[in-house]
Parts: sequence; C-alpha cells; structure tokens
Amino acid sequence: MKTTVNSIQLLKIPVVEDTRGNLAFVQKGVLPFEFKRVYYLFDVPSTAFRGGHSHIVQQEVLIALSGSFEVVLHDGFEKKSFQLNKPNVGLLIPIGIWRELQNFSSGAVCLVFASDVFEEADYIRDFDQFLESKK
Repeated sequence: MKTTVNSIQLLKIPVVEDTRGNLAFVQKGVLPFEFKRVYYLFDVPSTAFRGGHSHIVQQEVLIALSGSFEVVLHDGFEKKSFQLNKPNVGLLIPIGIWRELQNFSSGAVCLVFASDVFEEADYIRDFDQFLESKK
C-alpha cells in the first residue's frame, strides 16, 4: 500500500477531565502500533528546523505537549502541513513520509512515540534520495 500525505491521521489522545486539571494518557491500544521509544524536543529556537528525514520502517506519533509547531509532510509527490498545538492530539506519520518541523513557539515541547528503537539505517536524510526512493 502506497502511503500518501492524504492518508496522514490525527489521533485523539484519551483525556480524563477534572476540575483540578486534565490528565492525558498513552498506553497499549491507544496508538496504532506498539511504541519502543519515546523522546521529546524542547528549547527549539523559533527559526530552527527539526526532522528533515523519512523512515523506511518506523512509524511515529508527534504530540505538542506545550506550545505549538508546524509539521510539513511530503510523500514524494505532494506536501501537506499540520499545525500541532493541543496536547490531546497526535499526528501519526507512517513509513515513507518526509517530515520537517518548524515554527516552534516559545516553550514548545514535541513528544514523539516511535514504533522502533533508534537505528540510523532506517533514516533517509537526503531529500533527493527520498524522492528517488519513491519512484
């Protein structure tokens, strides 16, 4: 099955609402894959770019825990952009999608759930090579 930017999904993260403050959670069954790695980006300057790669076999879900940032996705033919700014919404990025993160607000925190551990061989970090892989 070919993955396109039109198949990108926003996931609703479960929230327990309480007058004392809300609690969001991610556990088995919430994401469409079992995650093996969790990491987060913070203190990213507003002019900086993160990402700039695609994965061969790894899927990811990105959540704006605090603040906001833009995720620009490319499937090799078409681009689509998502503004993440709610801690109860996750952006599912399937395999074979180029991603760039930009326009981080002050205090933004991007939480990432990954379907696998870090493996450099899973990354395509050159955009021309990425485009070639889509032919």
